[in-house]
Amino acid sequence: MSKIIVAHSPDADDIFMYYAIYFGWVGSSNIKFDNIALDIESLNEGVVDSKYLISAISFGLYPFVRDNYALLNTAMSFGNGYGPKLVKKKGKSLKSNFKVALSGKWTTNAMIFKMKYPNARIVYKNFLEIEQSVLDGEVDAGVLIHESILNFDNSLEVEAHLWDIWVDFIKDELPLPLGGMAISRSIPLLRAIECQEILSKAVEVAVNNKKILSRMLKDKVRVNQDELNIYLNMYANKDSIILSEIQIKALNMLFKVGYDNKIYKDLINIEDYLLPIDYKYYRFS
Repeated sequence: MSKIIVAHSPDADDIFMYYAIYFGWVGSSNIKFDNIALDIESLNEGVVDSKYLISAISFGLYPFVRDNYALLNTAMSFGNGYGPKLVKKKGKSLKSNFKVALSGKWTTNAMIFKMKYPNARIVYKNFLEIEQSVLDGEVDAGVLIHESILNFDNSLEVEAHLWDIWVDFIKDELPLPLGGMAISRSIPLLRAIECQEILSKAVEVAVNNKKILSRMLKDKVRVNQDELNIYLNMYANKDSIILSEIQIKALNMLFKVGYDNKIYKDLINIEDYLLPIDYKYYRFS
C-alpha cells in the first residue's frame, strides 16, 4: 500500500473536503492517505519546491509549477459573487501607495490585488495575522481571506471586494478562481488518477452529508456553527466536486488576465494540464 500525504490549508472548506477520508468514510485498499494542514502560502511555497505529492494550491500560482504538477479536477474553491476583501479602518482614506498586508506572494488574491493597485507597498503575513495588523496600524489595509471575510472587527470596513475587481478586469461574471489541488507528476499516471477519484469521492460524500460532517468539524475550525455553514455553502459545495466547463473558462480567463498583465510569460490552457482521465479507460479496454 502506498502512503501519500495530502497537504491542505486549515480553513474550513479544505478540512471539510478532506475529512471524509480522515473519518474513514472514503478510502482505498491501494493508497493510504495522511494529511498536513498549513497556511496557503506555506503550501504554495512547498509546491514551488516540489515538497508535496498532493497539495492545495492557489490557482494564481499554477502556471509557474505546471511542469512539475498536474491540476486535479476536484476539491476546488471559486467565489461566485464573493471572495477576499480589502479592509481598512472605518473612515480612513487610502493613498495610492498605501501599505497593505497580503497572505502571500503566490496567492490568487495577491495577483489580482497587484494588477489593481500597482503602487501599493506590500507586506506578506500569515492570513491569521492580517486583521490584527490593520487594527494595530501596522498597515493601512489588508486583504482578508478564508473565514476572516465573515467576522472581522466592526471597527473595520471593506474598501474593495476582489470579486468586483475580478469582474472589472474580465468584463464578465465568471466565478473567481481561488484555489484547487495539484498532484506531482512524479506519481505514476494510473495512481494519480486513482488519487483524484478518491479525493473527488471524498468531496462528493462530504457535500452530500454536509450537516453531519459540519457538526463533526465544529471543534476543528475557527468559526461558530452558523458561520461554518455559511462558509461551506460558499466554498465547499456541489461546484467543488468536479471541475465544470464554466470553471475551466474562468481559470483560462485568470491565466489570460495574468498573461496580459505580464505576470506569466506564457499563455496556457488549463485543459492541457488536467489529468488525462480517459487514459485509464483506454489502458484497460
